[in-house]
Amino acid sequence: MSTRTKLAIAAAGALATIAIGTGVVAASSGDDDVPLTGADYDRATEAALDHVGEGRVTETEVGDDGASYEVEILRENGTQVEVELDESFEVIGTETDDDGAGDDEDEAGESDD
Repeated sequence: MSTRTKLAIAAAGALATIAIGTGVVAASSGDDDVPLTGADYDRATEAALDHVGEGRVTETEVGDDGASYEVEILRENGTQVEVELDESFEVIGTETDDDGAGDDEDEAGESDD
């Protein structure tokens, strides 16, 4: 085998190792939240703010927890609420966003379980 062939094989192996390593890092990063952009962002945030009545959008996501879209809103009183929307940007649920005891309760105090 010529030196040139050996170098080509070594280079291909190195590139494959880098590609596999990059894929493993991307897959294990754990943050698969995809923020909304463009017209989807506009429609989702408008629907969520209309539903909640007031506040400031702090985060948006595509396809989280069974909803097509999710919008997090910080209310003027300091509470955070997640508004879940279907593919037509209709509200399908709301949930108080905190790390306390009521984390799995919706706005009416009913459990989503």
